[in-house]
Order: sequence, then C-alpha cells, then structure tokens
Amino acid sequence: MKKILLIGGGGYVGSALTPKLLDENYEVTVYDLFIYGEDVLEKNKNLKLIKGDIRNIDLLSKSLVNQDAIIHLACISNDPSFELNPELGKSINLDCFRPLVEAAKKQEIKRFIYASSSSVYGIKKEKNVNEDLILEPLTDYSKFKVECEKILSEYTSDTFQTTIVRPATVCGYARRQRLDVVVNILTNLAFNKRKIKIFGGEQLRPNIHIQDMINVYLEILKAKKDKINGQIFNAGYDNFTVKEIALAVKSIIGEDIEIETVETNDNRSYHISSQKMKDILNFNPKFTIKDAVSTLELVTSPTDEEEQKTEVLGTFLGSESGVEYRNIILTNDSGTEPVVLSLGGKSTLRLQQKTTDECFEKICWRFYF
Repeated sequence: MKKILLIGGGGYVGSALTPKLLDENYEVTVYDLFIYGEDVLEKNKNLKLIKGDIRNIDLLSKSLVNQDAIIHLACISNDPSFELNPELGKSINLDCFRPLVEAAKKQEIKRFIYASSSSVYGIKKEKNVNEDLILEPLTDYSKFKVECEKILSEYTSDTFQTTIVRPATVCGYARRQRLDVVVNILTNLAFNKRKIKIFGGEQLRPNIHIQDMINVYLEILKAKKDKINGQIFNAGYDNFTVKEIALAVKSIIGEDIEIETVETNDNRSYHISSQKMKDILNFNPKFTIKDAVSTLELVTSPTDEEEQKTEVLGTFLGSESGVEYRNIILTNDSGTEPVVLSLGGKSTLRLQQKTTDECFEKICWRFYF
C-alpha cells in the first residue's frame, strides 16, 4: 500500500504524520480545509494537497480515486466545540461519515483507518480499560465517535479492511500545534508564568506522545491483514494523575515552577489499557511525557535575539475546567471577529500568556512569530 489519502492531514497529528509517511516513501494526498494555512506542510514530489470540506462528498469521492488506504483524522476535535455550534459539529463528525465510507468501498480502497477517541469509554472503575468494555460516552464528541465506529464496522470485509484507533490525549510538538491538551497547556504555563494551577490533581489522564501516535498509524499501514482487519486498538503510553503530569513538567522546565492545587468538584478520571496493541502489533511507545515537554520547551525558548520583532496575530480565549481550557475561540484583539492563524512554516512559535481581571477565570493567549 503506497498511496495514502490522509483526511485531516493539515491538523495537529496530520502535520506530523504527513512528513513521516513521505519519509517512508508513501505517496500522500492530504485532504483538508487548511483553515490555518497550507504552509504547514513542505512541498514534496510525492505530496498532493486538496483543499476541501469533508462534507463535500463529490470532491472527496474524486480524491479517493487510485488510493490504496485512507487514514481519517478530520473532525472538530474537542468537546467544547460542540457547545459553540452543535449542528456544525454533528455535520462534520458524524453526518458525512457514512457517505465517505460508502464512497471508499466503491472506489475499492483496501484499508480504512479511523481515528476515534479513548473518551468513548466514559468513566470506568475497572483497572484495565480495554477494547472489550461497554462504551459509555459522555459528550456529543464521544457519542459521534462511537456512531462512526459502528458505521465503519458495518462495511468491514476481506477486501475492505478497517481498523479503529482509540488514542489517548496526544501531546508534544507538531508544526500545526494544539494548545488545548493538558501536557501542552501545563508546559506553556510553566514556561511563561513559572506557575501551574491544577484543579484536584488526583484525576487520571492517559497520554501519548505525538511521535508514538504517528508510529501507531504506520504500524497499522504495514501490518498484515489478519492482524488489523476489523480490529480496535487503544493507543496510549501510560495513565498519570494530573499532579504527576505537573511534576513531570516542573522537572523539565525548572524547579522554580510553583504548583498550586485548587479544590474542585470535577474529579473525573480517565484511563485506558494499550496491552492489545502491544500483543498484536508488538508496538511499545518509546516517548514519555517528559520527552513531550522537552520538545515544547525547545520551540518556545527565546532565541539569542531578545528584541526580535513580533507580530500579534490573534488572541486564543478559553475558560478553565480542571486543567484544560474550554470553549476555545480564536478572535481578534477586540474579541469581535474570528481570525485565521497560520502556525506553519519554519518560524519559531512564541507564546505569551496574558491574564486580566476582566477575564476572571479566562486565559488569553497571544501568538507571535
């Protein structure tokens, strides 16, 4: 399988997976809206970019021609987004999925790999949350992931191989960076404010380094049919408490980092077991949370040019819930208009946190190049 259609290849995981696929000599077609800019991916003779909406089934169907495999990453990727526009979230994360699967099978795509989420399990008391447990999704985001899993499973056959991946929370640096995931958030707080505020702290959170995540997809692409067809794999490194994650961040960024613990009524814990992936694919994660923090520290560290000119591109707004930032919106400085922000290219991404009394529990992020 040498020709890969990567749907959502301009996003966080996709921007790291695409160059890896090219390094492995795959021919890659990236289908994405590229709302953050197409320069997130460097030009390559084996790379084709198609700017399109996954709800445009006609364009998407044309993109499927002569492809061997699909890796489907595209979605509105966090729960708060659905609160902003539930109908939009449903149209992207669920409604267009069956037409895509049907079109893929019609075009005789050999392998379809779907990125679901470990959040489909909900809150479990079992020690080992494996792929056989009953799914109890708590949010629309997770519920739609479950529905898409069911749809894809309906079409599985010897000639249309399907694999579902349930990733833990991905962390670490990619050219299209995400800042709404716990490790990345805490690293940025530590680096820029020298202080981390955590709510509760004993809640478990599963994580996986982005380099391990892209290697999972590569392993599934390369695996023999009998190992992956119709299979579901959890993909995680380990389950750490929020407090343990904060301490890991502190150990890398600096012992001067202050960790403030605040009481909370939200003590939800999430954890998963990735033993099946190890047993069947012989895949063992190689990268740790500390590795993720180290890469994030590297790209946010100042250069020798302390007075480097910067351009304000927008403000990233989110309210605190646990240690994650919710209801994330990218706006201009006045907060009245959405801003399209490109994090691509080879420029160093700089982050400066600004907190004001008017924001109350809100955090305002300014992006600089």
